[in-house]
Amino acid sequence: MSTFLPQEFIRQIRDGELPADTDIRQFIAGIGDGAVSDAQVAAFAMAVFFNELPIQQRATLTNAMRDSGDVLEWRGLDGPVLDKHSTGGVGDNVSLLLAPIVAACGGYVPMISGRGLGHTGGTLDKFDAIPGYTTTPNNELFRKTVKDVGCAIIGQTGDLAPADQKIYAIRSATATVENISLITASILSKKLAAGLEGLVLDIKCGSGATMNNLEKASKLADSLVSVANAAGVKTSGLITDMNESLATAAGNALEVTNAVHYLTGKQRDPRLHAVTLALCAEMLLQGHLAASLEEANSKIEQVLANGAAAEIFARMVTTLGGPKNLLERPQDYLPAAPLIAEVNASQSGIISAVDARKIGLAVIVLGGGRKRPDDVIDASVGFDRLASINTSIEKGDTIARIHANSADTLEEAQKMLLSAYQFSHQTVDNPIIIQRVSSI
Repeated sequence: MSTFLPQEFIRQIRDGELPADTDIRQFIAGIGDGAVSDAQVAAFAMAVFFNELPIQQRATLTNAMRDSGDVLEWRGLDGPVLDKHSTGGVGDNVSLLLAPIVAACGGYVPMISGRGLGHTGGTLDKFDAIPGYTTTPNNELFRKTVKDVGCAIIGQTGDLAPADQKIYAIRSATATVENISLITASILSKKLAAGLEGLVLDIKCGSGATMNNLEKASKLADSLVSVANAAGVKTSGLITDMNESLATAAGNALEVTNAVHYLTGKQRDPRLHAVTLALCAEMLLQGHLAASLEEANSKIEQVLANGAAAEIFARMVTTLGGPKNLLERPQDYLPAAPLIAEVNASQSGIISAVDARKIGLAVIVLGGGRKRPDDVIDASVGFDRLASINTSIEKGDTIARIHANSADTLEEAQKMLLSAYQFSHQTVDNPIIIQRVSSI
């Protein structure tokens, strides 16, 4: 057997040659055992950045990164093991709703989520707003919660896909994040390490998404769905709109409150409900928990109406260390900002466009996101009562409320929010579900 040389492997990719699957596996194994240096990982990331890997090699890379740590197994469960991943957006709190809904319908959801990246919010940051909730339990507690409750939403531990953690940190420092091959392997290695039987992907498209147009979103969707299926996990995806905040709230504690209101039936934002319903239905069909779309939608509506989904969310929170009565009294536990102010429209008209990215950046200005990786987030700040596209507005009407911790950040965020809204005299076509993607 010939000696593996990392530098020769990197040269092959740099020059557009097809790397052998065995070399990909050895390179990833070398990250763990020290045979591959950080400089070589950086060179590898840059080589792939300029020369995308074919689907089969992406699948090999994904599996090698998955196998760099623990791969969970779920024996003895009486239902399918399913999950969802979103590519990130603004006001996207779907995971908080979807996991308990699918669990209430008979699935098991071991969801490994991430923190905010750039202007997009992170699911773990939302859960950090809940006092006592542990987003990094050991594998024993993670397994127990999934088996006993039906779902658990946690962060990536050091034992799951550790090669991805190393590669991602280096990609962040070397301007190689925006590459479909590397994005695909990073997302899927963590998901596949959770031992899934089925996966549904929510690929965001629009002003608030990483992929801001349909061409980019479609390329990423095709890559993710094809690689996941090639890696042995039944996977489909939905491309959904992110041209405005998905929920009417953006900001960690505010999005948790929004999710609590959704689960308890107090308030269900129409666009948020449409995306949640579509993703949950896709998961139930994948897991053979429903025979048709109509049956899936009926089951989802039933567990929302009878409180079963809300009960599972409450049990998950409690099992992972959070308060027992969060659903009944969220205001007693979730942090509240000291300053709340209405943002009023400066003109009349119909809202025709919203720059969702500006809203996400305004949340960061308020302190609700990270300017640097080590920044501490203020979970209390953000926006709620965000007005949606096609809403008719009179001058002076409220288009949002700002929750801030200082007058200076409130004023700056207010200017950013107002600049994000555009008005016209007619409604626009703005579908929330753009298209479905299956294996190609």
